[in-house]
Amino acid sequence: MTDLIFEALHQDFGAKALGINLSGNLSPRMVQDIQAAMDKYSVLVFPNQEMDDESQLRLTRSLGLPEENHLRLGRDGVVDYFLDIGNVREDGSVLGNNHKEIKFLSGNNFWHSDSSFREVPTRFSLMCAYEVPAIGGETQFASARTAYERLSTETKDLLEPLLVIHDYVYSRSKVAPVDANHAASLPPSRQKLVRTNPGTGKKNYYVGSHAKSVVGWEEHVGRELLEDLLEQATREEYVYTHSWEAGQVVIWDNRCLLHRGLGYDADMFRRKMRQTRVAGNCSTLLEPS
Repeated sequence: MTDLIFEALHQDFGAKALGINLSGNLSPRMVQDIQAAMDKYSVLVFPNQEMDDESQLRLTRSLGLPEENHLRLGRDGVVDYFLDIGNVREDGSVLGNNHKEIKFLSGNNFWHSDSSFREVPTRFSLMCAYEVPAIGGETQFASARTAYERLSTETKDLLEPLLVIHDYVYSRSKVAPVDANHAASLPPSRQKLVRTNPGTGKKNYYVGSHAKSVVGWEEHVGRELLEDLLEQATREEYVYTHSWEAGQVVIWDNRCLLHRGLGYDADMFRRKMRQTRVAGNCSTLLEPS
């Protein structure tokens, strides 16, 4: 075993992970222990890490196949594995509240699962914090696994065979126009509503802002179901609100967690965070039940 020590963050999920330096080369056993902890806790917070892009990408590759930044790939045709989350650009300049990129990022303030709109959705997201606002900018997490466990047997049976359309343009057009090339690169995808963790056998439902409609259901009926499931998972008592500190690395499991960002004043504060993602293994349609 590694020297990892876990401290619970919420009664349902989440842990602070101590006793590891993520910037170096991790042994296979360390990687295995992190993977097992992700299956158990769904989100891990690693404080006091000395990271840069090289070490973050190395960490990402140790956990699986890095996922391309869909925005740069679809819009510009460029393969890039990093996403900037914040208002500080590479050259050190700062974007304010009215900049189009900051407005577009406000789509992250809806509850969602990263890249659920891709045919093969994201498995893990990794966020490194370098500069954080003094007020605001928290990230909230909620477990769709424990939400599923709270459902009645009848409701679980109802959800089990359902498929859901996830659509990036549907969700992001609510906050800003989507570039035409970007939109064309991300057609709507079908995902299972109920997913099963292959390592533990535990199930969760898979919803969020990208979830548009239920296949085969009348639109308003499907929307009512999806919105009700989302509301049940994200009630205040089931939510963990994470306050960021510079030097933190946070890894979360998009297969079973919902998350959203809380706003901050980009005119007043600097925020620099770098995100990478680990791709899933296959379409959810091919996952075992």
